[in-house]
Amino acid sequence: MFEIRNLYGGWGATTVIEDVSLFVAPGETVSVIGRNGVGKSTLLELVVGRAHRHQGSIVINDKDVSVLPIHERVKCGLGYVPQRREVFPSLTVKEHFAIAVRPGFWTEEAIFAIFPSLADRRHALGRHLSGGEQQMLAIARALLTNPKLIAMDEPSEGLAPVVVDQLIEAIQRLGKNGLAILLIEQSLEVAFSLSNRVVIMDRGRIVHEGTSNQLRGDPKLLSELMGL
Repeated sequence: MFEIRNLYGGWGATTVIEDVSLFVAPGETVSVIGRNGVGKSTLLELVVGRAHRHQGSIVINDKDVSVLPIHERVKCGLGYVPQRREVFPSLTVKEHFAIAVRPGFWTEEAIFAIFPSLADRRHALGRHLSGGEQQMLAIARALLTNPKLIAMDEPSEGLAPVVVDQLIEAIQRLGKNGLAILLIEQSLEVAFSLSNRVVIMDRGRIVHEGTSNQLRGDPKLLSELMGL
């Protein structure tokens, strides 16, 4: 469903990501973890096409999208949930839906089924939503493009524990529908809860790949790999 092969890139001439290769299968969630500043968000920006690829390939649904602009990557099956949500403050929830929707399984009704609180706020402006509601809207907007892969950058950041629990439950349901998910997450507990496989980054490179159970059960190894 999704594969990165020997990817190098960053911002302008600056290289942040070096020789990164990974894959996500249909219905699988892979979490990328690591300390702040190791390149996790830049990796997603390369996948989306907002950072500068220097070499390597990005493949979505068997199509190499490495040189395609952002909107063409979306057509190939990429959905993106940015770290800062990037909700339009002057648009309502329904207007966000209208600008994103493409034919497929994910419709307004399907979105409201997994995010019922958005149904109650469908006519509210983006600026009037709580942080948790904005995060749900950012995920909903990406889902309405009916992607094959959805890339999420720290969806739990800054949210109350009860909202995080709601998001975890919703994201787990997405994988059961066959959606591939690439997740950047600072909270180790959230990352382990959502994915069977975890990738650890350090200084722009992948330094370890293993199962969530392996890393959760070996705090010493996790501490060494994360530089804690």
